[in-house]
Amino acid sequence: MKLIVGLGNPGRSYADTRHNVGFRVTEELARRWGLALTQRKFNGLTADGRLGEQRVLLLKPTTYMNLSGRSISEAFVFYKLTERDLLIVADDLALPIGRLRIRARGSAGGHKGLASTISALGNDEFARLRVGIGSAAQGGTVDHVLGPFTPTEEKIIGPSILRAADAVECWLNNGVDAAMNQFNRPDEANEP
Repeated sequence: MKLIVGLGNPGRSYADTRHNVGFRVTEELARRWGLALTQRKFNGLTADGRLGEQRVLLLKPTTYMNLSGRSISEAFVFYKLTERDLLIVADDLALPIGRLRIRARGSAGGHKGLASTISALGNDEFARLRVGIGSAAQGGTVDHVLGPFTPTEEKIIGPSILRAADAVECWLNNGVDAAMNQFNRPDEANEP
């Protein structure tokens, strides 16, 4: 079993915000795999399926971003997973809009959802896929992450959501090192 978690905030008012990029990637994976993220489990919405021989659980925590670790740890413990079985997809202010960065482990880097997960699991030894949302104007971080993409930004982030889903599939099929080698480079076609 592999657990793929897209981070975001539940509710209509957050649906199109920059902070919900992780949700969008998870929704794209569900669409590709013919799954519905509708089952309520682990303080989140889940979809259970298979990609080839690999059983996969998609999870969108409904605990709000800052408490994501609660939802993730419930699924993690229930399925008796190891850190190698977990991939978290999250937004990143430090990356240009649409840039992807996969890491096998690491700090939260200021991301509250990742910090909550590290705290809940007791370590940072899990893979994460960060999707760049661009930096905020000075002092406007909260408004930036909780705001929608502009139409120009959406032309960049839309294709990046698809690339992020490709990166998750690469992680599933070939491992984190292969995913890093293939997707940590800028995608010149989609970056400004």
